[in-house]
Amino acid sequence: MDSFAQWFWLLIWWFLFFAYLVILFQIIGDLFRDRDLSGWWKALWIIGLIAVPFLVALIYIIARGRGMAERQLEAVQQAKADTDSYIREVAAGKSPAEHITEAKALLDAGTIDANEFAQLKAKALA
Repeated sequence: MDSFAQWFWLLIWWFLFFAYLVILFQIIGDLFRDRDLSGWWKALWIIGLIAVPFLVALIYIIARGRGMAERQLEAVQQAKADTDSYIREVAAGKSPAEHITEAKALLDAGTIDANEFAQLKAKALA
């Protein structure tokens, strides 16, 4: 029974350590994401996290938790908007025929030579 108790407490400590690391990285990410906080305050928070990690992490979450959540939500919304924009851009892409037509217009205008036209045509058809 003693080895099970040791294993159980080791499991609990590993969970708590992992949870602490997640919180620590969230705090550090939030510090660098916050544009309103000056570099000196960021440095002080980092030094505090190194010197007295658990206490400073707790104070940070209590003092700046609401702003931390707002910045995280803003980052997620921006990432979603960027992804949606990219998907719309790619989905509305030109067909191979349109790319070949544009390349042919460049060839006819003398902007590109026959070899470059062949490369653009092969790329459009690939």
